[in-house]
Amino acid sequence: MPALQHVFVLLALIALVLAVPAPNANIKRSPIVKRSFKVERVVNPNFKRAVGHKRAVGAGTRALVKAHRKYSIPLPAGLLEAMGRGSSSSANADAPNVNSIQSIQDFGQSIQALGDLLAGATKGQNGQDGKAGQAGQSGQNATKGQNGSAASTGAAGAKTTATPGASNGGAGANSGAPFANSTASNSSGIVSATPIDGDVEYLSPVDIGGQTLNLDFDSGSSDLWVFSSQLSAASQTGHTVYDPSKSSTFQMISGASYTISYGDGSGSAGNVGTDVVNIGGVAVQNQAVELATAVSQSFVQDTDSNGLLGLAFSKLNTVKPQQQKTFFDNAIPQLKAPVFTADLRSGAPGSYEFGNIDSTKFNGTMQWANINNTRGFWQFSTNSFVVGTGDAMLTPGAQAIADTGTTLMLTSATIVNAYYSTVDGAVNDAQVGGVVFPCNSQLPDLQVDVGNSFMATVRGSDINFAPVDQAGTTCFGGVQAIDSNLQIYGDIMFKSQFVAFNAGNNSIGMAPHQ
Repeated sequence: MPALQHVFVLLALIALVLAVPAPNANIKRSPIVKRSFKVERVVNPNFKRAVGHKRAVGAGTRALVKAHRKYSIPLPAGLLEAMGRGSSSSANADAPNVNSIQSIQDFGQSIQALGDLLAGATKGQNGQDGKAGQAGQSGQNATKGQNGSAASTGAAGAKTTATPGASNGGAGANSGAPFANSTASNSSGIVSATPIDGDVEYLSPVDIGGQTLNLDFDSGSSDLWVFSSQLSAASQTGHTVYDPSKSSTFQMISGASYTISYGDGSGSAGNVGTDVVNIGGVAVQNQAVELATAVSQSFVQDTDSNGLLGLAFSKLNTVKPQQQKTFFDNAIPQLKAPVFTADLRSGAPGSYEFGNIDSTKFNGTMQWANINNTRGFWQFSTNSFVVGTGDAMLTPGAQAIADTGTTLMLTSATIVNAYYSTVDGAVNDAQVGGVVFPCNSQLPDLQVDVGNSFMATVRGSDINFAPVDQAGTTCFGGVQAIDSNLQIYGDIMFKSQFVAFNAGNNSIGMAPHQ
């Protein structure tokens, strides 16, 4: 009987995928104007906080699990159990219970089967591999079955262009002239940002076909997927969903599907269309939008976020049978420079800005390093580090990515052990899945090498992340270890550094916040 129920559920999901609005050929196109723009990052206002702390009890453990989930890295011993224990308390009511692992795995199999069926249908039409995408082990292959080639063709009819001057570390990457290889326009347009304090989860308003959804901007992935009206009523509860039938500019891409399946079985799957996507006043016509018809419970529970907007390189996009370009790639022809910046701050205003680098947002001169986009990430070498005022220590051959969609800074055990060995009372606590310390600790700064070009400083105050108890006496570190050959420098680093992403010459720039 359970098997029969699974069949009915799968058939219902397929029916939802196929039940899409008819395409509308009457698309009104706005004239292209070169500009730059900013997007407000909106904080999640619903966190339960310990006394004297900005973040919820257990936020550190949840952020660590989320990062492992995103990159399909096996959870370390005790981490998932810690989440299960936390779910019994009111403070961690949204954490997954360890007893639900089988149901999570069952969902993962169902969503994978749905993706296989959708992609398999297109395989016969296009002669391409219909295997569903999956985040790559240790961040090496963001979509299972992809060959890593730069196949990033845009949506049918979308306005696309080759990235100006794109080359691995083109001239000027470290010279302070980040646009040396680009063809930039002098015109620009800016939309002011109104920030809200807080930094546990950040969301940005995005207009899709006249409908505004709060999305997570993620420089570690390349899909724009949203909660859609094709989801079940239960999955839509508490979310703002995109309804393609309410958009006069939406068009379905025949035979296109996407599947994102993470290592713990969570994921999202659905079909794909195009619509006008407007962020901060710049509109991209015929931008690929991935409409979720199935999402896992972990996404359903996060009612503040209604999807994700990827800002990594388009080669990581999971749409089958033809990959789609990111919003940033499609917006580049309109921008006065092929860049976007992340100005993320701890308890202070923040924003994303596209097409311009605002020198009033940082101190001194921005330093630049080449990135390697072979894997589709904003990836760079990181061969040394310094704890406090100590001597430099080497980590030869290490690689890292700059990822706005990950909360914590996840590094090698070498860095974590060296860092917390200087903090009195710091211990690796299996009960919460990571390193904790007294909340009143004065943490040292951490400097990390970026591209063998400069050292970026992460302030100790930014590394004191979240309490693990209601009393607020023990805190979870914002720097944690990850068993991967690819380190993930998330928002903990961004809160100390103003970061610029330059697609014109494949470089990344950083400078301390103003």
